Amino acid sequence: MEAQQTVIRQVEPRTSVQVTFPDGITLEGPVSTSLETFIRTYEENQPAERPPTVAAIVDGALRELTMSVKRDVTVQLLSTASSDGSRIYRRSLAFLLTVAVGELFPDTQVLIDYAVPSGAFFCKVRGRAPLTPEELEQVEAHMCAIADADEPITRDLIDLNKAIEMFRERGDDDKVRLLEFRNKNYLTIYELRGQIDYFYGYMVPRTSYLRLFDILPEEDGFLLQYPRRESPTIIRPPTRSPQLAAVFKRTEEWLSLLGVEDIGHLNRAIQSGRIRELVLVNEALHEQHIAQIARQIAERHKAGLRLVLIAGPSSSGKTTFSKRLAVQIMAHGLKPYTLEMDRYFVDRLKTPRDENGEFDFEALDAVDLPLFNEQLVQLIAGQSVKMPHFDFISGLRNFGEELQLSTEHAIIVEGIHGMNPNLVPAIPPAQTFRIYVSALTQLNIDRHNRVPTTDVRMIRRLVRDATYRGYSALDTLTRWESVRRGEKRNIYPYQENADVMFNSALLYELAVLRPLAEPLLLQVEPSQPYYIEARRLLSILNWLKPMDADLVPDNSLLREFIGGSIFRDYMPGMALEL
Repeated sequence: MEAQQTVIRQVEPRTSVQVTFPDGITLEGPVSTSLETFIRTYEENQPAERPPTVAAIVDGALRELTMSVKRDVTVQLLSTASSDGSRIYRRSLAFLLTVAVGELFPDTQVLIDYAVPSGAFFCKVRGRAPLTPEELEQVEAHMCAIADADEPITRDLIDLNKAIEMFRERGDDDKVRLLEFRNKNYLTIYELRGQIDYFYGYMVPRTSYLRLFDILPEEDGFLLQYPRRESPTIIRPPTRSPQLAAVFKRTEEWLSLLGVEDIGHLNRAIQSGRIRELVLVNEALHEQHIAQIARQIAERHKAGLRLVLIAGPSSSGKTTFSKRLAVQIMAHGLKPYTLEMDRYFVDRLKTPRDENGEFDFEALDAVDLPLFNEQLVQLIAGQSVKMPHFDFISGLRNFGEELQLSTEHAIIVEGIHGMNPNLVPAIPPAQTFRIYVSALTQLNIDRHNRVPTTDVRMIRRLVRDATYRGYSALDTLTRWESVRRGEKRNIYPYQENADVMFNSALLYELAVLRPLAEPLLLQVEPSQPYYIEARRLLSILNWLKPMDADLVPDNSLLREFIGGSIFRDYMPGMALEL
């Protein structure tokens, strides 16, 4: 019997690769051709009026356009109309800003402070007086010139110690503080026109992508406007938010008082043991502000105020805030009564539907406004009212116990429509007091890298949903986009109607949330939707030194999300004498 002979052939190395797009079109090119080249070729035959592609998902992973394609891949284009693409555009635009200011005004530091709802960063400069309107025109013109020059934005990895020394020599103390606690021995940096910086996340490959922006003077700083993902080809007219600006100014004062400017400062406080003091002072500042709001309500109650409306986006801590406010109101001799909006849902079959034909429980018309207003008027007048109850199982409403309030009562209503003037048209303005509650980010990663407010609320919700509802991180991430759509429709347009705004963010909260959120996010697998989003949130949390939740007081707003709140089963004003 003859021995079987094994035949070995040498495989020639591939000289070309293929890139397949979502519509099935496949392009072929030499190995190591940039992803940008393939996409530009593909888009030559696409409609001209479309938002720019700034990145791509390659075989399920987010990639920059500078990526060299070395094997066959499938890609999904990410434009500025997507959440990831919009973030990349804004981040790259911030880099362009810092380079332009650095070239025009050496030794001037730019602070990307916070985001304005209409689509802008509020920015400041340090090391000199605020930029004048004429100087801001120079900055904008220089940014446009750099964009027209189509300068490359290059990416590199450098040794961590080398990066720390570089930033120390430049006087970038914020980045030095941040990198002290980095658990990797390298850092990704970007370079534009010889200026090197660290930015959290990916960039566009060239400055020619950054042609859509505007700069407007603002008190103590300026606005860097960018296209919003909902309207990616235009710059929206600016909308002034004086109350929101006042909240951030108050927050800045709090951070100055606490001596904590960024995540690096927070990590140092945790490392040194100073964090216990920061927690107590931060919580005291919260309580102080709640007490001030209660004092305003008590003073206006003397003039006829009877209704307190509380609204804010998801995971802002509205429930705990409402209960802490009720306690402070009682300290002024008033009697709070919490009235739940879900008592007034219309019967299920009368609930409006959204564009997908699903019940829209967040629509204003999902509430029986005539009945709600009628009973509010009766309660304020001291009449006895038979209260409705909505059965979520049957989808029907019935009536049960009777309620009668005295002139010493203040009715507290928490709900997403609290700032909408159409909610209580039957109640005179002098009898209402509106409070907007939101977790407005207090700490940024460093001067150039923000932690978006939305991300803080999402991480809060991830932990709360797992603690109290048994949801996985994937469950929460899947629902989040729908939640955000409802906020943009029902909450944000009316936030400036508030009599007062309350920032429910705590400077230390992400350090507490990190060890609770990380195991949840790590359960999202690469093959599942929202894997990229889960990794992005993990990357934010990775910058924070973990903190023990035992240091969080039991009356803290944060306890609403991590558990252990003293207010969990407390319902102010429910034990009434009729």
